[in-house]
Amino acid sequence: ERKVVSRKSSVVDLLTEHDQAAESIILERLKEAFPNHRLITEESALDDKRSDNSPFTWYIDPLDGTNNFTHGYPVFCSSIALFENGQPAIGVVYDPMRDECFLAAAGQGAYLNSANGNKRLRVSQTRELVDSLLATGFPYDRHTSNDDNLAQHGAFLKKALGVRRSGSAALDLAYVAAGRLDGFWEYRLSSWDVAAGVCIIQEAGGTVSGIEGDHWRISPQVSLIASNGRIHSAMISVLAKVTEQFE
Repeated sequence: ERKVVSRKSSVVDLLTEHDQAAESIILERLKEAFPNHRLITEESALDDKRSDNSPFTWYIDPLDGTNNFTHGYPVFCSSIALFENGQPAIGVVYDPMRDECFLAAAGQGAYLNSANGNKRLRVSQTRELVDSLLATGFPYDRHTSNDDNLAQHGAFLKKALGVRRSGSAALDLAYVAAGRLDGFWEYRLSSWDVAAGVCIIQEAGGTVSGIEGDHWRISPQVSLIASNGRIHSAMISVLAKVTEQFE
């Protein structure tokens, strides 16, 4: 049964009662444990600025992949991250369908906790774009905006082994950290979509940058490339050539 409560920014940006229930539980626990920390969440559009002076900020997406969830497509997760002074400190991505928990802490490595035990995560060793499996996503306003990532997607289809579109950016990033994917790019994501995944990738030995290869930083809206590091410059080059075509 599809339990859509409402649509948010567009006809394809859905909200369910499960998003709201999960967010309520997470917020309750975090507020109790860390009353002075700042909280930024997706579903309630909460930015708890009571703690503006705190160096600690939590980024919370209780259900990343809501459209998948409402259709019974089993690719979604919960994503929670803690940043300290704008830098990743903790990242957790939990996939309830596979009971896989991807987690990392700054300076302590990245791990996958599952029924098979606790495994250290490392990015892949793939060195050539033609051998790489990539992932991406598309913006919610793609029905009305020309800034839709379609040209970039087509360019990578010509250059890479394959491109996947799972519908969950947080899981895509976790999969890059686990070596299941070699790279990921996407435009105009929200901070809570990527905060945990960035932490996990960096601790797994991967590379994260802006689309042009510039230094990546957390902000309300972010565009990024995340990879195993070995194909990073090649991904930057492909995206740059697409951009040149539209200038």
